[in-house]
Amino acid sequence: MTEEATERKRQGEQEPAPGEEAVDGRAPSGEEIETLRREAEEHWNNYLRAVAELDNYRKRSSRELDNARRYGAERLAQAMLPVRDSMEAALASAENVDMETLLEGERATLRLLDQALESVGIREIDPQGEAFDPTKHEAMTMQPTGDVPPNTVVMVIQKGYELHDRLLRPARVVVAASLPQADA
Repeated sequence: MTEEATERKRQGEQEPAPGEEAVDGRAPSGEEIETLRREAEEHWNNYLRAVAELDNYRKRSSRELDNARRYGAERLAQAMLPVRDSMEAALASAENVDMETLLEGERATLRLLDQALESVGIREIDPQGEAFDPTKHEAMTMQPTGDVPPNTVVMVIQKGYELHDRLLRPARVVVAASLPQADA
């Protein structure tokens, strides 16, 4: 036994448990121990609250992600309903109207469809006369021509579409090629 331990025994103090000595080398008092227990309990409660909050956040994020997947097309669906209504009305009245009226109705339906696509961020790619861009265009064939510079889109076979900045479908095009050089 050390001198300090012997002195404590003589004064009737209890031997502190390992690691219970205060920084200054003396044993902590009952009040200090109680304060430390309260702090430890408070830290434990804070930890439990943080874990619960994190779990709630994960669950909420998961629900929001599921809802986004389920109902992500809601804006598009709402924009498309007038187009469907217009097509249904055209079919219902097709037998009773002349061809010009029917064509005008189809043009109006196409405008409604374009507005619906635009409202959800879908943009048409119509590169007629533009330089060929392999990131947005798919060359179906090359056509020798002297009318436009080489690598220029001379004909659009099928328009392309983008959703915001993401390509949905490339425009299918015919690209100008240089005229073959005649042998001299």
